Amino acid sequence: MDALNSTKPDDHQVILVEEKLSARILTLNRPKQLNALSFQMISRLLELFIAYEEDSNVKLVIVKGKGRAFCAGADVAAGIRDINEGTWRLGAKLYWMKFTLIYILATYRKPQVSILNGIVMGGGAGASIHGRFRVATENSVFAMPETALGFFPDVGASYFLSRLPGFFGEYLGLTDTRLDGAEMLVCGLATHFVPSERLSLLEEALCKVDSSDPAIISAVINEYSKQPYMKEKSAYHILNVINRCFSQRTVEEIISALEREALNKKDDWISETIRSLKRASPTGLKICLRSIRQGRLQGIGQCLVREYRMVCHVMQGKPSKDVFEGFRAILLDKDKNPKWEPSKLELVSDDMVDSYFSMMDDEGWEDLKLPARSNLPAYAIAKL
Repeated sequence: MDALNSTKPDDHQVILVEEKLSARILTLNRPKQLNALSFQMISRLLELFIAYEEDSNVKLVIVKGKGRAFCAGADVAAGIRDINEGTWRLGAKLYWMKFTLIYILATYRKPQVSILNGIVMGGGAGASIHGRFRVATENSVFAMPETALGFFPDVGASYFLSRLPGFFGEYLGLTDTRLDGAEMLVCGLATHFVPSERLSLLEEALCKVDSSDPAIISAVINEYSKQPYMKEKSAYHILNVINRCFSQRTVEEIISALEREALNKKDDWISETIRSLKRASPTGLKICLRSIRQGRLQGIGQCLVREYRMVCHVMQGKPSKDVFEGFRAILLDKDKNPKWEPSKLELVSDDMVDSYFSMMDDEGWEDLKLPARSNLPAYAIAKL
């Protein structure tokens, strides 16, 4: 057994590793921080996934979170601290590593089963939704809350959100709406729904599979799956309204379309959606919409390269510093009253939006270079 695989579960470790026959179980282990991804966690996951792909004894990787979250995102506080201390390049290094991990997960040669029994937000979606199998439960809560923080959904979200039914991805990315496990399954973010009381049995069965054949693994998960109940008030029931509104070309036109719907019928969902859009960062909304629209026409690698450019511009605080203000208002002072700048959608020009998608004019900066991948299965090639 090599040093990489001989890791023993230990409370001081941010990733717990268990070996069970030909399966490897990785547990994200920062429960007090809702398993928010730190530099150490990302670097360890990258190391493990690269090693397991080459190790013929490993057929399957299971990823889960300790406590009530799978993973609630990235360690935002650490990233903002780096930037405030004038070292935004440290933040850029973290994103380079995180996006490399996501690219490897998206094109992985062996099945990854993510057990999403709790909160899955932001970076947590990046570490799971790109994998082959995503198991939701009655405890799952999914959201991409970035625009409320003055940011945009990154982690390859412009790839997976743009491939949800109709314009549901634009709706999720722009409004930070929360979905439960049943909604995750019906829209395709999850591949299976397994009641949480069956998870230990499922895990046991998966560890005995001794196969990397996705059809066999899917059949095993199916044995423990059930068709969940979709709540009556789920936004997914009004996908036709979402499509009508969120297919519009600009954020302003999306809001106008929602306001027209509101005239036709009084509906809590419509008024809450309008409120959510009007609360969010105007800059964040505009770059988010552009990003998802471009993602519809790009493979996963192109999406990550583009998102890396965008992230670097955001961290440099040019042209807008909204991410720092969002962090202050929502996570630090918690006054929930961010002062966005520019403060209105009409003040965010096309040129400003364009600038986020351009290469950085900064000495020593370079575009994200993703690792070469070979011998990929057909489902991974389809993502390129």
